[in-house]
Amino acid sequence: MGPDASLAGREMGSDFAGRDGWNMYHGTEIPGFPQHPHRGFETVTLVQRGLIDHSDSLGATARFGAGDVQWLTAGRGIVHCEMFPLVDTNDENPLELFQIWLNLPAADKLVDPYFTMLWAESLAVVNHVDPQGAATTITVVAGALGDAMPSPPPPNSWAARPDADVAIWQASFDAHATWSLPKPAGPETVRVLYLFEGDELSIDGHTVEVGHGAVLATDRELLLQAGSMGAKCLVLQGRPIGEPVARYGPFVMNTDAEIRQAFADYQRTQFGGWPWPNDDPAHPAGEPRFAKHPDGRVEIPGSTE
Repeated sequence: MGPDASLAGREMGSDFAGRDGWNMYHGTEIPGFPQHPHRGFETVTLVQRGLIDHSDSLGATARFGAGDVQWLTAGRGIVHCEMFPLVDTNDENPLELFQIWLNLPAADKLVDPYFTMLWAESLAVVNHVDPQGAATTITVVAGALGDAMPSPPPPNSWAARPDADVAIWQASFDAHATWSLPKPAGPETVRVLYLFEGDELSIDGHTVEVGHGAVLATDRELLLQAGSMGAKCLVLQGRPIGEPVARYGPFVMNTDAEIRQAFADYQRTQFGGWPWPNDDPAHPAGEPRFAKHPDGRVEIPGSTE
């Protein structure tokens, strides 16, 4: 499930050169990121297309793909790998994802790590049709949107606090479709939008081009209108935690001393150790999407069991 090309001469461990039109990243055979640590924040991984094979120091493992979301609370420390198996031998194997780093407040930075999957089939969706008949579909990952309620975030997430006003929404517009983005709940909420597909998006008359983002006004609802190619955008919002941030590599803490402590703790404990036989495990090519939780429970998307 690796590329059909020689890996000779590549800087394995820091291969972002794009030679031959692709990056190997840190994989020794399968592209991806072998085991690495995190502490003090959460990763929310939204996959647009392609597959990711996950394994972690809790003993959890998964394969997830287009439309799925993985939410991982690092807390006091977790080690995980993210491998990108090339399962289609007859075609390209594109991978497109967003990984959002969601900070934890000081009181929760050392909570127990937590693994969860939000499958595409279970995500709340809002379907809007404007007066001209053009449609907009909004996928609700976090933060209620009207009557659409998201799956619960991890228990110690900043998003689990109602007054934090955290939202992660992905909107897909038909050509020229319009949709009004509602005003957030609190006056302190910060909201940004990133346009990643289409040509342009009008926000209350201000045009944002694809590949660009905008900080949005939060004192009123905003009228969004796609251009002639339609649009896909990501909307992120939340009330600021309001605490100092110190970050270095895979750790996000409040002070430089806590960053140094995170490195020392990882070197001493490996955050519980790595239970897998190699640094970059991946599942067989024909394996369907699934998740195996630390308690042994196996989750299959769409299953009623």
